[in-house]
Amino acid sequence: MRQTFGSATPRISLGLAMVLHAGLACADPPPRFPNEAIWHQNISAAPLHPNSTSMINTLVGLGGWGNGNRFQIDFSLQTYPNAPAGTPMRTVVPHQGSGEYYDPDCEDLPTSMPVPADAAFEGQSGLSCDNDSEDCHLLVRQGNLLYELYSGNYSGGVLNARCLVIWQLNAVYPPEGRGEHCTSGDAAGFPIAPLLVNADEVAAKVGIANSDLGHAIRFVLPNPRMATDASLGGVGGRLYVRPASHAGGPSGPIGTVPYGVRMRLKSNFNMSGYSAAAQVILRTMQRYGIVLADGGNIALTFESDRYT
Repeated sequence: MRQTFGSATPRISLGLAMVLHAGLACADPPPRFPNEAIWHQNISAAPLHPNSTSMINTLVGLGGWGNGNRFQIDFSLQTYPNAPAGTPMRTVVPHQGSGEYYDPDCEDLPTSMPVPADAAFEGQSGLSCDNDSEDCHLLVRQGNLLYELYSGNYSGGVLNARCLVIWQLNAVYPPEGRGEHCTSGDAAGFPIAPLLVNADEVAAKVGIANSDLGHAIRFVLPNPRMATDASLGGVGGRLYVRPASHAGGPSGPIGTVPYGVRMRLKSNFNMSGYSAAAQVILRTMQRYGIVLADGGNIALTFESDRYT
């Protein structure tokens, strides 16, 4: 396992703004965990971390969000809604070329996952992905199981990856998730699909007064803007806080926000000028927050409309 160290979870407030145009509700509901899961915890009344203001100020001083401090949305992640029984199972082998696989953090090999013919890797139209230059996530739900594969490709009947994690959607995981210091398809050790925003779930809430999505939302930051702590030792002093169980490659100063941080939108944020769909998401940020899941330049990752 890649060695990292945990600490208490900060609750941090900040002002955010965004707009989303919802589509027609037509697909299966996005994969979610039971209501008791930490992702469904309402944190609107949780106390702020005592260093909240200084951490936010440090993040702003480092450049804030990625891509020139723009709070953008990436719609490239695709979650296959529910693979039917009889879907072909494909055995996962270590990453093609390098032979790398995150063991023992991820599922023991050989392990198989269902791969529908019309499934698609992140940002791709089908089952081919350049896993040397792209993240290449493959997300497939089948019943109560959620298969999340990272850095993969399917070619010649062979499915390769750096990590495959199988989440039990009917389970409430402990505070350390799948295990202390364990990564997943996300560097923080998080599930991915249950923390995405789906256009259908937004559309289903539009028109319901004061509604929200009921779950935390995944976000990412550039590695140089995430905290490290040299006093921790280990590999580069990689710091994470709950609900994370792992940190990827943070390289910022100790005073900024760490992997796993859970931020929330300020309660006094004026959302009167936003569309009904955007207000659903903004209320979700106020009540359930956004959690720092991985490194990257586009802050938010929502689900593609491929299956919605």
